[in-house]
Amino acid sequence: MEKFYLIVGSVSRLELLVPHGVKLVQLRIKDEPEHEVRRQIARARDFCAVHAAQLVVNDYWKIALDMRCNFVHLGQEDMDSADFTALRRAGVRFGLSTHDETELERALSHDPAYVALGPVYPTLLKKMKWGSQGLDRVRDWKKRAGKTPLVAIGGMTPDRVPDVLAAGADSVAVVTDIQQAQDPEARTREWLSICAT
Repeated sequence: MEKFYLIVGSVSRLELLVPHGVKLVQLRIKDEPEHEVRRQIARARDFCAVHAAQLVVNDYWKIALDMRCNFVHLGQEDMDSADFTALRRAGVRFGLSTHDETELERALSHDPAYVALGPVYPTLLKKMKWGSQGLDRVRDWKKRAGKTPLVAIGGMTPDRVPDVLAAGADSVAVVTDIQQAQDPEARTREWLSICAT
């Protein structure tokens, strides 16, 4: 699994950053009508195909199936309504969010492509009902997850990467650090460089 996992909120941001060498990117669209979600997913799918990047569609698993996307990310709430049989039949891989031991067990029972743990550090992006998990939790999750790749998310900055990877994370998901950067393209290149070492 790629060490650097970019998460963007729009296809325009995806098109700006993927050409710098991003190979794993999640499109996380919020509060848009369905026709706009479909438009963005279709553009992202085609753009990622041209740039040999893996697109992960957040939440919208039905649309991802319709549009022949091959990877989705589901939160715990999404898992309640997701048709895992249909996803598997279509060859769609899925990553699943986890925040506590019960959620991790539930996620692993579905044999996901990865499990995500967060927020590892305090995050500015959204109010979470969970406190920061910390590196000890990353170590514990990796032991429990075994061969299933572990994605660390929440409060990620370049200087935290070595510790997070040393604790057992296979991949580091980045949202706010790039979203709020003065030069998102340069910041993306910095992330790619750090994760390549």
